[in-house]
Amino acid sequence: ELNNYILEGGFPRTIQFDDLQVKRTYTESVVREIFEKDIRKRVKIRNREAFESVEHFIIKNFGATTSISGLQESLEKNGMKISRATLSNYIKILVDAKILYECSRFDMKSKKSLSGEKKYYVSDLSFYFSLNTDNKINYGPVLENIVYFYAKSQGYSISVGRIGKLECDFILRDHKMNYAYVQVAYTIALSKITEDREYKSLESIRDNYPKYVMTTDYLLQNRNGIKHVNLIDFIISNSKF
Repeated sequence: ELNNYILEGGFPRTIQFDDLQVKRTYTESVVREIFEKDIRKRVKIRNREAFESVEHFIIKNFGATTSISGLQESLEKNGMKISRATLSNYIKILVDAKILYECSRFDMKSKKSLSGEKKYYVSDLSFYFSLNTDNKINYGPVLENIVYFYAKSQGYSISVGRIGKLECDFILRDHKMNYAYVQVAYTIALSKITEDREYKSLESIRDNYPKYVMTTDYLLQNRNGIKHVNLIDFIISNSKF
């Protein structure tokens, strides 16, 4: 069911179709209509090619740390000259249209938001698969995307955390100013290296707020008070962080 949701997306009418290709055709038509009607008729975009390049780049790299300067450099390598102001405007258009959601980075030591670098998540995974021809799932950003929107639906404010050279996938804050820290991975059961990497950043946080490693594993472990949870069960049971 998780794989089906990832590959088919969450547009409601997809449940009416049995064949994956029919589902894809439907979602691609919806995505195309959103871009053609909801965005391009609402805002004035002079350079359609540049806008589509920015749109495709960020959607294809959702969940990755992105900066305006890095995006500008990448586009210029492909022969496209574009100003930072125009790039910022194009991203704002996608965020305003609720296609992308912006997640700022937060430095745990200085307790300040980091300007420049951000992560972007897609409101529905159909946006990603409509731009890609294969069905290969990169579970890292996909599961992060799912956890991000689950936390958002629970009313949490969300940032990406930096602790020195380490990174915490999500810092969550509720309306009572309580925090929680979350690492997301497909599995930590097959590799001690992966397990240590996911736990290391959480173990370096020196406060008593709850800390989670969320995976699809069903064999769960305890380590230094950090909660290892199955993210499917966590979401189905409508659990709070």
